[in-house]
Amino acid sequence: MTTKLKQLKTELSAELNSILGYWSKNAVDNKNKGFIGQIDHNENIIPDADKGAVLNTRILWTFSASYQNTKNDEHKKTATRAFEFLSNYFYDPEFGGLFWSINSDTTPKDTKNQIYALAFAIYGFSEYYVISKDEKALAIAINLYLKIQKHSYDPINKGYLEAFTRDWQPIEDLRLSDKDANEKKTMNTHLHIVEAYANLYKVWKDKKLQNTIIELLQTIEKHFINTKTGHLRLFFDENWNEKPDVISYGHDTEAAWLLLQCAEISENQTLIAKYKKHAIQMTKAAEKGLDSDGGLSYEFDPVKKKIVTEKHWWVQAEALIGFYNAYQLTGDEKYLEIVYKNWEFIKKYILDPKNGEWFWGVYQDYSLIEKDKAGFWKCPYHNSRACLELIKRIKP
Repeated sequence: MTTKLKQLKTELSAELNSILGYWSKNAVDNKNKGFIGQIDHNENIIPDADKGAVLNTRILWTFSASYQNTKNDEHKKTATRAFEFLSNYFYDPEFGGLFWSINSDTTPKDTKNQIYALAFAIYGFSEYYVISKDEKALAIAINLYLKIQKHSYDPINKGYLEAFTRDWQPIEDLRLSDKDANEKKTMNTHLHIVEAYANLYKVWKDKKLQNTIIELLQTIEKHFINTKTGHLRLFFDENWNEKPDVISYGHDTEAAWLLLQCAEISENQTLIAKYKKHAIQMTKAAEKGLDSDGGLSYEFDPVKKKIVTEKHWWVQAEALIGFYNAYQLTGDEKYLEIVYKNWEFIKKYILDPKNGEWFWGVYQDYSLIEKDKAGFWKCPYHNSRACLELIKRIKP
C-alpha cells in the first residue's frame, strides 16, 4: 500500500466515525421515539417533521454495517433503536408492507407501499440480522421480499412496478419525488431492489432468491444499461417503452460498482464477467461529468445539451467507490487519481468542518445548496458506505 493510499484509508476511517457521531448526537429523537425527521442546513431541528421510511431504513443499514467495522457498542445500540422503531411504527403487520412516512408522533402518515422503500427495508433488516442474529429482523426482510414478488413483479414483461396502496391496489402517483417521471418502471427502484435482494441472499441462501437476483440483473442489463453510451436509461412504462430523461452521473457511478457486487453475490460467472465490462464502460461514461476541481456534476440535460453543474453529496460519495472500483478492475492509475482529487474536493467543499456530516452540495460558484442536513432524502447511507467500501477495498 502506498503512503497516499494509506493516508486515504486513515482519513476515511476517521470520517466514518465522524458521520456516525453526528447522527448519534443530533438525530436521536428522545421525545417522539426513533429519529428526528428533519434537521435543516443551519442545524435547526424541525420537531414536527414527518419521519420517512427511506431515512430510517438507511439509518438501520448504516449503523448495522458500520458496527462490523468499528465494533463500537454505541453504534450497535443505534442500529437496534432503528430496528425497533421501524418494526413498531413503519412495518405494516396488517398488509405486510411498509409505510412511506409517519407523523412526528409516530402515527401513520402516507401508507402507500413504495417498492423503493421496501427494498431499503430489506437491505437494512438483513444487515441488522448480521450483527444481531435476531430472527424477527430476518423474518421481516423475507416477508417484504415475498410481498414485492407477489405484488410488484411483472411476470409477463419482467421487472417491477413502482408503487401500490397500503392494501396493494394500483396507485396513480408512482413517483419517488416531484423530480421523477410518473412511470411504472424505473432504474432507481430496480437498482435498489437488486441491492436489497443480494444483501438478503448473503444471510438467507434461498435458491429461488438467487434465481430472482440473476433474472433481475439480466433485466437491468437488457433495459437500463445503454451499451452504446455507457449511461443508464432511467424511466419506462410497463411494456419497456423508454421515456427519455436526463443522464445521471451519480447513478452511473453507483450502478457501475453496485451491480457488479450484486453479480458477485449471485455467484453467476457469466453475469460477473458481463458486469465487469459494464462497470468499466459506465465509469468511463460518467467521467464526462467530472469537473477540473475534482467534483462530479449532478447530471446532463440532453434537451438543453447542458451539464447541471451542482455537486451533490451523494454523487461525490458514489464517485469515490465507482472510480476506485474502476481502478481495481483495470489497474489504470488515472482512476486512482480521480479518487484522490474527488476526496480533496469533498474535504474542501462538502464536509461540514464545524458541525460534522456532509452538506447537501454546492453550486458551480461553490455557494452552499441550502437543503437538509438530515431529512427525508438526506441520510447517512451514501457517505458512510463510501467510507466502508474504500476502507475494505484498500488492502495492505
